[in-house]
This record gives sequence, structure tokens and C-alpha cells, in this order.
Amino acid sequence: MENNSCTPKIINYDGKEYICSLAFALRLIGDKYKSLILFHLKDGEMRSGELQKSIAGLSNRMFTFSVRALENDLLVSREVYPEVPPHVVYKLTESGKAIIPIILELDEWGKAFAKDHHLYAPCE
Repeated sequence: MENNSCTPKIINYDGKEYICSLAFALRLIGDKYKSLILFHLKDGEMRSGELQKSIAGLSNRMFTFSVRALENDLLVSREVYPEVPPHVVYKLTESGKAIIPIILELDEWGKAFAKDHHLYAPCE
């Protein structure tokens, strides 16, 4: 193991200091709904209602909170079309697209873990 005498770099973001880059990354995508929103946008843009309905158990309040946080963190962009009723579309930014391979790996890991530990419900 190489001895690195470099002092850890502190990440200053949104009024907080992060000494650990993993803690910072988890701050951006770590909650349940943020990761799922990113996952569901992996194949392209989605209308607001369609995106919200694609995630089981996601309330309107949590959807709004999560998608606004992703937008503020520059992982998702929002476009509003001035129609009646308004047409809102969400899509991944370049930074959002960059996290997708990692989210897909987590998805595969979850499937393998569930299979290895016999956690899947039997087929009827």
C-alpha cells in the first residue's frame, strides 16, 4: 500500500463540508427516491406524472422534494412547456448520465444478492 502524505481535500457544497468523497456522493444520490428517479430516467426524458407513477410508493411531496434536489445538484434538468395544462419533462444532465453505470451495477448486485440469499418470492 502506498503511503500518501497528502492532506484530504475538503469538499464544500451547499453549506456543508465533506471530508469523505463517498459521503458527498451519497449526499447527492443516496436517498431511496433520488437513485430511483435517476434509474428511471436512464432511457430518456419522462413527463412528470409518468416518472412519478413509475416509482411505487412515491408520494407527490417526496417526488417534488427529490426531483428538485436532483435538479439543484445538476443531475436532472426540468423543462416546462407553456401549455394548458403545463407539460413538464425531466431528463438526465451529463453528470446524471455519468452515474447511471454505477446505479446499474447496484441494480445487478441487488439481483444477485437476492438470488444468492433466496429472497425472491416463488412464482405462482
